[in-house]
Amino acid sequence: MAITFVILFITAGLFIWGKLRSDVVALIALLGLTVTGILTPTEAITGFSNPIVLMLAGLFVISGAISQTGLAKTLSTKLLNTAKKNELKLFTLTMVVAAGLGSFMSNAGTAALLLPIVFSMTREADLSARRFLMPMAFSASMGGMMTLIGTPPVLIVNNVLMEKGYPELGFFTVFPIGFILLLVGLLFLWNSSNILQKNEKKRSSGFGEAKSPIELMREYQLSENLFRIKMNPKSSIIGLKLRDLNITRNYNVSILEIRTQSQGTGAFLKSVQHKLAEADTVLNGDDIIYVTGFFADVERFALENTLTLMDTSQTEVNKRAAAFAMKFDDIGIAEAVVLSSSKLVNKPVKESGFRNRYNVNILGIKRKSEYLLNKVQDEKIQAGDSLLIQGTWTHIDELDNEESDLVVVGKPSEEASKVTLEHKAATAATILIAMVIAILFKLLTPVVAILSAALLMILLGCFRNVEAAYNTIRWQTVVFFAAMIPMATAMDKTGAFDLITKMVLNTAGQYGPHAVLASFYFGALVLTMFISNATSVILFAPIAIQTAQDMNINPYPFLFAVATASVMCLASPYASPPNSMIMSPGGYSFMDYVKVGLPLQLIYMIVMILVLPIIYPF
Repeated sequence: MAITFVILFITAGLFIWGKLRSDVVALIALLGLTVTGILTPTEAITGFSNPIVLMLAGLFVISGAISQTGLAKTLSTKLLNTAKKNELKLFTLTMVVAAGLGSFMSNAGTAALLLPIVFSMTREADLSARRFLMPMAFSASMGGMMTLIGTPPVLIVNNVLMEKGYPELGFFTVFPIGFILLLVGLLFLWNSSNILQKNEKKRSSGFGEAKSPIELMREYQLSENLFRIKMNPKSSIIGLKLRDLNITRNYNVSILEIRTQSQGTGAFLKSVQHKLAEADTVLNGDDIIYVTGFFADVERFALENTLTLMDTSQTEVNKRAAAFAMKFDDIGIAEAVVLSSSKLVNKPVKESGFRNRYNVNILGIKRKSEYLLNKVQDEKIQAGDSLLIQGTWTHIDELDNEESDLVVVGKPSEEASKVTLEHKAATAATILIAMVIAILFKLLTPVVAILSAALLMILLGCFRNVEAAYNTIRWQTVVFFAAMIPMATAMDKTGAFDLITKMVLNTAGQYGPHAVLASFYFGALVLTMFISNATSVILFAPIAIQTAQDMNINPYPFLFAVATASVMCLASPYASPPNSMIMSPGGYSFMDYVKVGLPLQLIYMIVMILVLPIIYPF
């Protein structure tokens, strides 16, 4: 037992020290327990097959799909837009939306999604973003206490209950807790968040520093000269390859993208296919092509080839440029800087073999402060030029990874991940609803339902590719859980849990279950100030259920007290991912969290000690 406690204290010390990643610390602890013989090798690796670990991985994929398809962003934006400039309504909706998303997505994913939306909404309403960001982050954590899948601590509690022979939790068993947290939080934060506006300084939101495809189009003035042309089946250029047409040379017009109506239609299928304009691309009669160039040149190209110019004036183009901006589902644009040692220097674009070698097009060149957009094919590439390139995200990423002549600005793979697959939003919503129904009515066990939903999200195209789905999984968290779960086994085997349980009963136990409940809540709250909430629950949950069994009472109040206290640790920016994510954009100091979060934590403790035994009687 002594060795177990030594390893536990060393592990806690390493967590508090913070110089090593949490998964590395957990693996060190696991290795220590195995080497000392406390755990057998078989027991040490059981965490990697634990249902919690499998569900976590699946939930990361589901959360990523909800974000990748634009489902969460669309719903959030529509709801928040209904508030307009009403501060109270916007404040309330921000917290409700954050809690709603947090009940199905990770709290970090919820905060990342809502952060730019809240900035945009508050800017339009001329309100302080500082007043909204911290409540939004807190609400993302509150939402985790509304469903079985909302936060890892609830999953851990469910797993502990099942291991001890209790029935598994229902999907909405903890919903009353989350609802009370949201209601109390809304009432408190509406009044207390006023202090966050004091001494506010104007600051950048932190967004817009990296150039998105839309920003690049605006910078290179492509959106101002973007036109749509409808192909005519009777046109003489139908069936011809682009290389044979020399459109750029003959008309000074560049084809950016070709859109073809596909056979499948409906919410679950992509009804329009987007193709890159390549040398061997053949134009069809039902295509719509997106071109850039001066209006007079584009009009001449359309007239001479019996095509229909869908945007009939420069004024109309300017008004509708945003609406008809190019899609970036599969095809993207990026900037690439030419190095001085590049073999491309002093070569005309048309002789560089750029398209054949890299499978990307050069749409424009930025040379110092000058933008070269006309007759780009005849321009000689110079060292230091920024080339606006267009291609599939895969080819742009390959160019970034393999080419030594160029440096692609930013990270194309990350930009690609930001592009939402909106045509798959209905698919993601249907899978999510089916998963909830399966868990709610116990048609499938939670782990099977979650893994099935995650797999369907991948198979039905809610991600660009399988790699994108894997990238949504926070492997550090998965490994951390897999390595920490055997710690509970070690403490159980060595009698550490029995010892701590007796200490709790001998101190708080003599004052009744409410006192024990308060001690568990306070203990988990304090411990979570220094280590992760998952670690707190892994350590406290087995003690809580064993204490309840020894007292011959219902363990639910004790377990939910531990889970709630660990999730609602608000007095530090480092207690949860949402808290830390909004610190810099919101311009918060450590004391801002203490001033707002600490009183709310204490209020929650008092409220939960009173209401938990009412909702879940002893």
